[in-house]
Amino acid sequence: MKTISRTSSAALLIAVACGLGGCAGMTTRERNTVTGAAIGGVAGNVLSGGSTGGTVGGAVAGGIIGHEWERIRR
Repeated sequence: MKTISRTSSAALLIAVACGLGGCAGMTTRERNTVTGAAIGGVAGNVLSGGSTGGTVGGAVAGGIIGHEWERIRR
């Protein structure tokens, strides 16, 4: 069984914190776009059986829906 060293886990925590900190200055629309692209990419991957085209297509469609989400909700 592999174990993660203290240095590796500290580096991982710092990387995650920096990644999440990068979202702090985003507008609601930008966060919705990123969230939609991530969800769409996963859905496209699952529905297409793991094809690259399905993943990219799902991410594009999800990003567009996420970008327009506030307008759709009204």
